[in-house]
Amino acid sequence: MSDKEKNTGGSKMNRRDVIKGLATVPVLGAMAYGTWRKTRQDHIRSHKLAKELNMSSENLEYTPYKHDGDTLRIGIIGFGIRGTQLMKAAGFAPPKTVQGWKDDAAKDSNNKRYSDFLEQDDLNIRITGVCDLFDVHAEDGLSAAANIGRESSDGKMGPAAKRYRNYREMLDSDEIDAVIIASPDHWHAQMTIDAAKAGKHVYAEKGFSLTMDETYLIRDAVKSSGIVYQLGHQGRQTESYIKAKEAIDKKLIGKINLIEVCTNRNSPNGAWVYDIHPDANEQTVDWTQFEEPCPVKHPWSPERFFRWRCWWDYGTGLSGDLLTHEFDAINQILGMGIPASASASGGVYFYKDKAKGHYVNEIREVPDVWNAVLEYPDQDFSILYSATLASNQDRGKTIMGHDGSLKLGNSLTIYADRESTRYKEKIESGLIDPELPIYTYIPGRKNVDTVASATEQYFASRGLLYTYRGGRRVDTTHLHIAEWIQSIREGTQPSCNIDQAFEEGVAAAMGIKAHRENRTIFWDKDTEQIV
Repeated sequence: MSDKEKNTGGSKMNRRDVIKGLATVPVLGAMAYGTWRKTRQDHIRSHKLAKELNMSSENLEYTPYKHDGDTLRIGIIGFGIRGTQLMKAAGFAPPKTVQGWKDDAAKDSNNKRYSDFLEQDDLNIRITGVCDLFDVHAEDGLSAAANIGRESSDGKMGPAAKRYRNYREMLDSDEIDAVIIASPDHWHAQMTIDAAKAGKHVYAEKGFSLTMDETYLIRDAVKSSGIVYQLGHQGRQTESYIKAKEAIDKKLIGKINLIEVCTNRNSPNGAWVYDIHPDANEQTVDWTQFEEPCPVKHPWSPERFFRWRCWWDYGTGLSGDLLTHEFDAINQILGMGIPASASASGGVYFYKDKAKGHYVNEIREVPDVWNAVLEYPDQDFSILYSATLASNQDRGKTIMGHDGSLKLGNSLTIYADRESTRYKEKIESGLIDPELPIYTYIPGRKNVDTVASATEQYFASRGLLYTYRGGRRVDTTHLHIAEWIQSIREGTQPSCNIDQAFEEGVAAAMGIKAHRENRTIFWDKDTEQIV
């Protein structure tokens, strides 16, 4: 092959051949040649930029789960909205739910919930215990646990799991090796501490803790016990986040100075104004146990039971519930740790109209609009978080540096800054246009085809529902649970282990304290105290 052929990718067609071939159609020929020329220029530009940026072009490979070892026996504590999702990610769902996915797939070929569920790896686990304070949820959990073959309504079920009415009884059982904690936030700390003392491995949903004191107690219990702990930040498995870390490590945007992250939702579910189940009453719900950790007890309230995130007695607000997703994503990429200070502001600005169904008997305490500033003076940057639960105007995540900005969600885009030092010559030469991305990474996702609700759309846009491995779409929560299971088998640490969780827990607690006390909160890294 000649050098000229090498330079044209092995093709013998050159500029002269193109012109000759188009000469018989003057107008269309000129247009087509112009298009060919621009495409060629873009290809050359792209090749030069790729060489300059030195980013790997490979996607993460899909590695099937290894089935080594004995079957692990798992107990699920809490089978509400998130508990149901976690069980599905582990490979278990009620037959009626699977039937619904199957029916939806038959009606719409783009609906992949059913096929995605069937294609999930078998993690070699069994759900041997279910604990929920609401009888209806407990029965659904037992139904899911018995569905070991991922069957629809007419399928054959496996052995029944045991229902525990108190999680402590589950922890005392020799039939449980590990637990998944998906209870309301106000129970997370005590359940984790008790599980660690019982020698049970823990996968716990965020928020990490309800109070600052609890963060220390959880960390001490987990570290002293030697159990494997994973905090439920499935974004650790998102391909675009992993690629973003590579870009930052290669200093593609220069010295970072400001990071903006956000939450935008605009639906009752997104604001935690969930439906109240018609079968919930004092006979079907163990309200006394639900309220056990609360210093001040409240009379039976189905509103508080189902919409617990709206009150500080049970929830961690936007700081512990949604800022933490953004914090963990950035911490995964930058490793910045606990902020030196935090300030916050906000309020209940929208969900306070009883006539519109915003509440039944009590207006929420937890803000629906909230902002926080986390300062990192030793690292020369700030993190700004702003959130509203009454507008869908999504703004994504942006990491800003002197040489460029990185925009992050389920995909990744990098823009050069027009005043960049690193890219100055290339901007002046026209190789780089600051209005166009210098790097774009889009995993294999074609559309959000199985994501039905507004809340699911929100999580999907952030890479918190699905990611890709080797071009295959995979549930990020499934990958996160699989990582935890593998760490238990191998005696290793998972990606969102107790050290990572502690950093998030402190940052969230600082945000809550700053808001509730209306002051700036500081972290003393030497004494590990907030002041």
